[in-house]
Amino acid sequence: MKLLIVGLGSMGKRRARLAKGLDPAVEIAGVDSAGARRAEARDLSLVHDAWASIGEAVAAARPDAALVCTAPLSHAAIISELLDHDLPVFTELNLVRDGYAGNTAKARAKGLPLFLSSTMLYRRETQYIKQTVQRFGKPVHYIYHIGQYLPDWHPWENYQNFFVGNARTGGVREILGIDLPWLLDAFGEVEQMSVQTDSISGLGLPYPDCATLLLRHKSGAQGVLAADVVSPKAVRNFECFGDGLHLFWEGNPKALYAFRDGEKQFVDTYASFEHDSRYSDNIVENAYVDELANFFAVLRGEEAPRWSFEKDLAAIDLMDRVQAAGER
Repeated sequence: MKLLIVGLGSMGKRRARLAKGLDPAVEIAGVDSAGARRAEARDLSLVHDAWASIGEAVAAARPDAALVCTAPLSHAAIISELLDHDLPVFTELNLVRDGYAGNTAKARAKGLPLFLSSTMLYRRETQYIKQTVQRFGKPVHYIYHIGQYLPDWHPWENYQNFFVGNARTGGVREILGIDLPWLLDAFGEVEQMSVQTDSISGLGLPYPDCATLLLRHKSGAQGVLAADVVSPKAVRNFECFGDGLHLFWEGNPKALYAFRDGEKQFVDTYASFEHDSRYSDNIVENAYVDELANFFAVLRGEEAPRWSFEKDLAAIDLMDRVQAAGER
């Protein structure tokens, strides 16, 4: 298989490395407007060659599918161009609805897969929580706090110089874009939401740096979701409880627990897991691998994707309401 990766920043390089781990025979070509990034990807043997434009890359490399790993606001135009080249497309999360109607219609008309990343749906801990709650079958409540100091997200670059510095694709919205899909998948559609936002840091952001959501799901579940880019320690703390159920998760595979028989018991969801030391302990590579494996299986016609542009609109609607609350 021949893959084209558009965007050779941190995520593009990660996807290339993991794709080669899944299939050593895969041939990867790259596209990036920055010559330094193209050279780095070649030097690291992540791509066999790289070009400055999609047109050049498609003509020279003749790929079978493409991955979009650029900043979110660039996705719509890039996806459209790749579909025009009759390529199945995998894209990182979009955060905004730009191009959704046109690109989904174009992909449908051409019969091309349009695969939307939602990596938390591939975390075994979130799948365990979903399955346990569904088996429980009674109303539950949850409390979920996700936060990390924004300058620590990419220590190698200034936070104002990549997409989290933009009001439309800011850090709080990024957190919600990552976590709302699995919450909607596990607890169901949201029928009611109230929002409080605030700015409590000196980061000088063009959006509130904290948001707290009170969510009521149609399933009867209720949750408090707090997202921030202020917490000095990277945190992902989840607790879910009902009459006869109590789950705890601290965001990594070593910290998922269920309260049973009067004590807090560890739940082992991974035989082993891989972690990139550049990121917080709450980020494991296994989910990215499983997501790419799902994409490859979709290309072979063997599986369906776990998330979609159509499903994502529900998450974007909620994110838009949070943003509107912050602008009032």
